[in-house]
Amino acid sequence: MSLKNKSFLLIGLILIVDQAIKITVKTNMYLGSDISVFGDWFKILFTENPGMAFGLLFGGPAGKILLVIFRIVLSVALLIYIPRIAKREGVTTGFMLGLAGICAGALGNIIDSAFYGLIFNSGTAFNSEYGAYMNYQGISQLSLQGYAPLLHGCVVDMFYFPIIKTTYPQWFPFWAGEEFIFFRPVFNFADASISVSGAYILLFQRKALNVLLKRS
Repeated sequence: MSLKNKSFLLIGLILIVDQAIKITVKTNMYLGSDISVFGDWFKILFTENPGMAFGLLFGGPAGKILLVIFRIVLSVALLIYIPRIAKREGVTTGFMLGLAGICAGALGNIIDSAFYGLIFNSGTAFNSEYGAYMNYQGISQLSLQGYAPLLHGCVVDMFYFPIIKTTYPQWFPFWAGEEFIFFRPVFNFADASISVSGAYILLFQRKALNVLLKRS
């Protein structure tokens, strides 16, 4: 199998797994509910993210649209260049699969942001009266009724690893006595694919990356 086909196969597999997990969580769990997997340090915690990866926000609805468009442009560019990059001398299988993992992760979150508002009957949506994103009650169902326009859907997150729970000591500046949790952000399979693939390329595929950058 060619590097191009291996890359697109991996993209397809990651997208299937990512969307299967998200749809299962959204149609079976209440927003904010959690399921303990391994004690208190690994939970499935259902949250919805209207912004960037790991729950970060970015400029309200306008910023959200810009972010989705940026993700689409980046993903389309990767999809176009993957076949070209695969043909270059010195590019390894590992590098191509890492690149595919980044592309698949971006596409996975694009699907949520672009289409989930159209295909589910409820979700976290922006309330213009309060100027904030508002949560919802009940369990969502797949429905063409929709809860938000195109590009206004929220990304489904669920993996939560509060490995360390403690409080900052009283002598600690700014956050003295406040709760400290590591790792606090909630993320999804697509986020993990982007992070793991990017780290893999930087740590183990630097030679192939350098070859690609020198020829760009």
